[in-house]
Parts: sequence; structure tokens; C-alpha cells
Amino acid sequence: MTEAALNCILKAIDQSENASKIKEARDNAGNDMIKRMQFVFPIVMMLQMDVIKEYGFSEGRHGIIQFGQLVRALEREDAEIALLHSKVRSHFLPDIPSSSGASL
Repeated sequence: MTEAALNCILKAIDQSENASKIKEARDNAGNDMIKRMQFVFPIVMMLQMDVIKEYGFSEGRHGIIQFGQLVRALEREDAEIALLHSKVRSHFLPDIPSSSGASL
């Protein structure tokens, strides 16, 4: 069920009207994380909320929290769910360049 929901979320994101809204919001936000959270994140979350209610989750904030908790729990054990969740997150998180020599 979770894998199917994540696939449907990705399909919704890729629909031309939604993809153009997300692209415009991403272009306006650039690589600024705060702007991404203000403009891109809400679009992706609305699409996600529309999809997950078809999978039995309640509408609104409570449903999105339940779904998120379920996904995070399952992605530890299921590489496919982890990959799909990563793809959804990539639509609102800025690209983070990796530096091979840096240590944290």
C-alpha cells in the first residue's frame, strides 16, 4: 500500500500542470531552503495529501503525519520505499553538492 501511494504521488507530481507549478516555484526559490519550504513544499504536500486519502489516510495534517511516520519506519527495511521517498523529497529539497574530501 505504501509503495503504491508513493508511486501515485510521483505520478501526480509529474503531471504536466503540477510539474509546471513545481518548476516555477523551484525556479523562484532557487537553492534557498527557506524559500523552497515556503513555495515548493506546500505544493508537494497538497499533492501528497490528495493521493494518500485514497489509501485510507485522513485528510489534512494528521493524515500526512501518519503517512510520513509510516514511510520513515518502512524505508529502514525496504529499499524500494526508501528510493521512492527520496524521489518525492527531491522535488522540494535543494540539491546538496557533495564534497569528497570534506569531513563533518
